[in-house]
Amino acid sequence: QVQLVESGGGLVQAGGSLRLSCAASGHFFNSFTMGWFRQAPGKEREFVASISRNDDNTYYADSVKGRFTISRDNARNTVYLQMNSLKLEDTAIYYCAFSVWPGVRSTESSYGYWGQGTQVTVSS
Repeated sequence: QVQLVESGGGLVQAGGSLRLSCAASGHFFNSFTMGWFRQAPGKEREFVASISRNDDNTYYADSVKGRFTISRDNARNTVYLQMNSLKLEDTAIYYCAFSVWPGVRSTESSYGYWGQGTQVTVSS
């Protein structure tokens, strides 16, 4: 069983930065792909970023490419999402997710374990 707990969300002005963290329990963290998704009010959940188990492959949604960086610390069982140059449209609940499948993944169905989410609000 894998449990994921996100933290680091909050209120930030447009143009600012936040770093989200996702701490995972379980013995298999460094064996699998991790991802970040987000859900804005009134919208479906969407893919944000993914990182492979060995940290050698990352993949981003076009909307965040160049602004967000996903990384992982396998020794700490933690995955991070560094968010820079935040925009109003980045406001959402951000979820981390764990996939038993190798390689970066962008579809929700590839992820079997989810955190409870952390709110990110970008103000003008």
